[in-house]
Amino acid sequence: MGDYCFVKTTLEIPEPLFRKIKATAARQGRTLKELVQEALSEKIARLDGARRQQQPWMVLAGGLKHLHSENRRIERVIEEEFENIEPEDRQ
Repeated sequence: MGDYCFVKTTLEIPEPLFRKIKATAARQGRTLKELVQEALSEKIARLDGARRQQQPWMVLAGGLKHLHSENRRIERVIEEEFENIEPEDRQ
């Protein structure tokens, strides 16, 4: 990892995940520390890359994702109501 100053920290990891991580590291002949550092670095790089690919306005609009299903529901209600309008009243 280059010439970095390391920081010690404590993480709480669910036991089943910890066992998987430890087993994976052992199969690869690596330390748990090496595997966790690499996994975190890859995850951060993927997140950073995904943000760079988005247009700035999409990053902002992404905060409205939770409204997608509500928008669909409203569209269905509107369509159902328009079916109740008599054809001659639509003009």
